Amino acid sequence: MVFPFLTCHAYAGLTGFTKYPVLMKFMKPVLLTTLTRPDSGEAEPLPLQIRRDLLAAIREGRLTHGAKLPSSRAAAEVLQVSRTTINTAYDLLRAEGVLTVRPGAAPAVVAPANPRQPKMTTRLPLSDRGGRLSTDPRSSGGIPKKGVMSPGIPDEVLFPRSEWATALRRVSRRLQGGMSGYDMHYGLPELRQVLAERLTADRGLRADPERILVTCGTQASLAMLAQVMTDPGDIAAMEDPGYLGARAAFSGAGLTIASVPVDDEGICAELIPDAARIVYVTPSNQYPLGIRMSLQRRMTLLEQARRHGALIIEDDYDSEFHWRGREIAALAGYGSGEVAYLGSAAKVLMPALRIGWLLLPDWLVEPARVAQRNLGILANIHAQAALADLMRTGRYRAHLRRISRAYEERGHALAEALCTIPGLTIRPPDGGVQLALQFHEKRDEAAILAALAAGGFHPAPLSPCSSTGQTGFIVGFANATPDRIARFREILNRETGAVRRACGS
Repeated sequence: MVFPFLTCHAYAGLTGFTKYPVLMKFMKPVLLTTLTRPDSGEAEPLPLQIRRDLLAAIREGRLTHGAKLPSSRAAAEVLQVSRTTINTAYDLLRAEGVLTVRPGAAPAVVAPANPRQPKMTTRLPLSDRGGRLSTDPRSSGGIPKKGVMSPGIPDEVLFPRSEWATALRRVSRRLQGGMSGYDMHYGLPELRQVLAERLTADRGLRADPERILVTCGTQASLAMLAQVMTDPGDIAAMEDPGYLGARAAFSGAGLTIASVPVDDEGICAELIPDAARIVYVTPSNQYPLGIRMSLQRRMTLLEQARRHGALIIEDDYDSEFHWRGREIAALAGYGSGEVAYLGSAAKVLMPALRIGWLLLPDWLVEPARVAQRNLGILANIHAQAALADLMRTGRYRAHLRRISRAYEERGHALAEALCTIPGLTIRPPDGGVQLALQFHEKRDEAAILAALAAGGFHPAPLSPCSSTGQTGFIVGFANATPDRIARFREILNRETGAVRRACGS
């Protein structure tokens, strides 16, 4: 057996082998293949690395049908691995039908007659739905860049790591075998029970656990409801300015978006098109302006929905963080079967947990359950159990009180710091984790955002949320420390001041 090429210092006794390619010629002159010594530092196990390289050689035609591979002993010496590693790789290839291994004979390649196929040079066309999802900038999902002063992002420093880890350990021991299958697709019973109790006590809802579905977040809930309740071309009404994630979900379902203005009482319900099939609202803390919908406006909205046969989708956005005045019960508490209620743990804990919930009218529960199973909108069972544990033991509520105090202080400090910058309208926050800055005149959002990003800040632009092109920013304050607030104000004042000077104002 001949090894015609190794590194010059490695040939004698195969010592000093380095991670350079080894061109091996085994048994037949026609067998030329390149292997690289497996790297024990990679996450992929050594046998899988060898299998991967040999499969690549077969696909690319460097190893053809009938080519003989070296014995496990010879290959182990060259690659400086154990014979067990080589045998495991060979066994994997044999099980996949690309290698024959017979006693007393060299392993032989079983490859198709023409393994090398030309690469596709043209892109397959996307569906109309795929085009809407991937190319419409207004349907990009509105996911904020994660960072300092990003909207919708809680302070990771305040995340209850110890309590969460303890809950995970506790529930991992308690989970039963029957909970590992697909029959829990609409939510762990103990989480649905504790959610029902919390929604009844805190949000004034008649919450039956059987009407609750646990999903993997608000975005998944919106997408599912859009598919269950509408057909392409139907009208979805939503607030203007409004949440880009909802716009993305509705556009992806092929719906026509009707942007309905918002005033100081919330969505202007009388302007909702009669033909709207769904109406998406954030009545507790309107995104992004932070307006709380008045009780009278809620009654008008419910009457509109009943009269025209529309489903109201109530996103109870940031309702956990409410500081000023008495909170009004959730809109669904006043309804009689025309409201689907959405909630999530994203702001109290973290978005990455991907746990949300729906409280549905009786008539919608079973269709939504089946749709949830068919679409695979399932939340992690261990995370559900841990969340239920936190809620049941009171640790969730204690954590909420702690962060709510911190966010209230930070929100008011940010509003106070920015209110003296000329040319801005700022609504002091009544709750939530972000506030909206609206410019009195159109400004170059991109240029100001770039300057803020250079300083380490990542607010979101307001204009994509608005059909009128209203410019401004949506600024998160959950992680806004005093030093960060001062620096943010300095940059924003400098950049808007430069614009004012350029315009001669």
